[in-house]
Amino acid sequence: MTVRWIRAALAGVAALTLGLTGCGGDEPAATDGGGRVTVFAAASLTESFTKLGKDFEATHPGTSVTFNFAGSSALATQVTQGAPADVFAAASPATMKTVTDAGDAAGNPVTLVRNQLVIAVPKGNPGKVTGLADLARPGVKVALCAEQVPCGAAARTALGAAGVQLTPATLEQDVKGALAKVKLGEVDAALVYRTDARSAAADLDGVEFPESARAVNDYPIVVLKHAGNPDGARAFVDYVRSDAGRAVLTAAGFQAPPTQ
Repeated sequence: MTVRWIRAALAGVAALTLGLTGCGGDEPAATDGGGRVTVFAAASLTESFTKLGKDFEATHPGTSVTFNFAGSSALATQVTQGAPADVFAAASPATMKTVTDAGDAAGNPVTLVRNQLVIAVPKGNPGKVTGLADLARPGVKVALCAEQVPCGAAARTALGAAGVQLTPATLEQDVKGALAKVKLGEVDAALVYRTDARSAAADLDGVEFPESARAVNDYPIVVLKHAGNPDGARAFVDYVRSDAGRAVLTAAGFQAPPTQ
């Protein structure tokens, strides 16, 4: 029994604790592009990747896609601890570097899309928030992502560019957590990705601010070295990078990546 095997078993338990969401059934992994493909992806990719997973299954009969959505830093830790996954899509190069430095990537990551921050506020913007400076007003409660999470690091960069200092009411472990605080009325605003604000447009408004251009996040994606289904993993990465995949991502508000 190898150390790697033990670490993989333990990490697999951790992954299941966080919760795996699947688009298909429980088909065994295969090596011919069919079978199950397990994708670890940043929480901000939830809506887009869920749709892409269903589209991929429809165009690849015999394949099912299972997702684990969470904060990129938590996912990177799981991957390096041996969690069983075929693909990793992170919300920043820094969190992807954790995986590549550990030797867990099969090749070089490629940038899939880019994303920028907006200020999420309740529908109608009752607090009249127009920019980052308004978040520092007395009595304004703000949710941020924790700094080790890509959306938290981007928020700190944007606030620094604006010269704004504030003490958040809460620090969340992923962008969905920060967004939920606004939905629940527990805070007056949150710094979240443009795509997440758009996905919650029925309940929230997104306020654009110029400093977000100083904190653009690139989203790298890679097939993992110890993938149980490497052919299926490569097929999935190719699909999300195809014209059909990019159409879904840009419709969600993601930006096209720089030419690679």
